Amino acid sequence: MECAGNPRNKCAACYRQFNRMEHLVEHMRTSFHSVHEPTCGVCKKHCRSFESLREHLIGPLPKQECRNVFNIRGCKFCLAILDSPYALRVHQDRCQLSGVNHGISAYMANLGLRDSLTIDNGYSRGPQVVALACKTVGGGSDRSLDLCARVCIIDENENIIFHTFVKPPIPVTNYRYETTGIRPEHLRDAMPLRQVQRKVQDFLCNGEPTWKIRSPKGGKARILVGHGLDHDLDKMQVEYPPIMIRDTAKYPPLMKTSKLSNSLKYLTQAYLGYDIQNGIQDPYEDCVATMRLYVRMRRQVHRRQDYPLASDPQNRNNFASWRQNELERMSPEEMLAISRSDYYCWCLDSA
Repeated sequence: MECAGNPRNKCAACYRQFNRMEHLVEHMRTSFHSVHEPTCGVCKKHCRSFESLREHLIGPLPKQECRNVFNIRGCKFCLAILDSPYALRVHQDRCQLSGVNHGISAYMANLGLRDSLTIDNGYSRGPQVVALACKTVGGGSDRSLDLCARVCIIDENENIIFHTFVKPPIPVTNYRYETTGIRPEHLRDAMPLRQVQRKVQDFLCNGEPTWKIRSPKGGKARILVGHGLDHDLDKMQVEYPPIMIRDTAKYPPLMKTSKLSNSLKYLTQAYLGYDIQNGIQDPYEDCVATMRLYVRMRRQVHRRQDYPLASDPQNRNNFASWRQNELERMSPEEMLAISRSDYYCWCLDSA
């Protein structure tokens, strides 16, 4: 229902135009535009994801004015627009990160148990953030059953807190050495899965009962970062509340325009500026990449709102059908002001 009609019917966020005001109201009701969406630094258009913003700036059919500015002053990693070409060079030197030292990767490949998991009952200041990654080997007669065989956890400073090979509860039929680097001798005397599950679960909850964990603020439990954590936690048989999970595979701003997940390899190359997962894959390298992506997303500066989520009770009636007449009398800017995000922005972790 788009047209080049009345500018009063133009969305103040994504700039779509509609035939009638009621169509704009319906768009605002279902689009969940907010201050947390990736935004073009030139025209201020809101995009659903950074991939959508990238297409707007440098895609097959970019907005020409924005592309021209971006080509001169735009960072290809975080997609920010800087004040000058010189400011861009200084910024991009900091924005592009270097990969994990290969000496460390080689060391990690031969590392056995490292266990610094502690329960401090929440005495540390602010929510603690850790990243987890696991590697799986194959089980079953067709060798396709994923079995957790190696686990790594790091802290926000990229220090290894926990690393161990894991002895699966059933026989391994495919060690997938080409990508895991795991051999039979690594698992022969490894820590049993049940013990790993208990240690990791207790560490994440940090002395707080699972049923009591309701918010990343004010509690003892740790924020867990990773990529594809549904899979990793399932293979480790660990249950953890979604409110404490920060998954780079499911975070809307980091997803494809088709709303499918990007690979961690792609996200690291596109947003951090280096390559990972070449040959044998290292869980420590994956942990570092996901933690860096999380920190980069958390550091985004967005305008603070008392109730930032569409699901907050205070926002339940913002676009209620019984307010239709009132909403149609609002300007597009007024509607955007009451619109809220349908996902939890990671910048809120630093609030």
